Amino acid sequence: MERRVALRSMALAVGAMANLPSWASGWSKGSFPKGTLLAADQAKNLSAMVEAIIPKTDTPGAGELGVGDFVQKMVKDCYDKKAQATLSNGISNLDAQSNKKFGKSYADASKDQKLQLLQELEKSTDAEQKAFFGMVKNLTIQGYMSSEYVMTNITHYEMVPARYHGCVPVKKG
Repeated sequence: MERRVALRSMALAVGAMANLPSWASGWSKGSFPKGTLLAADQAKNLSAMVEAIIPKTDTPGAGELGVGDFVQKMVKDCYDKKAQATLSNGISNLDAQSNKKFGKSYADASKDQKLQLLQELEKSTDAEQKAFFGMVKNLTIQGYMSSEYVMTNITHYEMVPARYHGCVPVKKG
């Protein structure tokens, strides 16, 4: 192999590794296009679901921070077609269960009704429902904890921790 080809390949690989995760750290609500994977009603139900998983308290909830868009983006870009279908089918099934049980869409259900449906999903014996709930729950936690609001206001994220102070007075002992 020629040296120039090897250097160019190595430079491209390093550049790709440096830029690949940059969109996933410190993201904000406006950094994702709307409707990346799901239909509008499914996206509304997903936002209600992530808000039920991490609700608003004295800090913003997952729905308010736009974690539903993060979940869609991650599933679309990082998961296979089967997982994408699992997300879409899981949202549709959750909405159907809500309509059957409460006579209204999941997004329009009360907080207690939403929690009841999520608890049923978590305790379900159906492998696909458990996979759907586990995927959304894990991505919700990941999205919430890596959001710009949480990283700057709660965890006080520092890009480069442990500052170097090169000029510090030294005591003679």
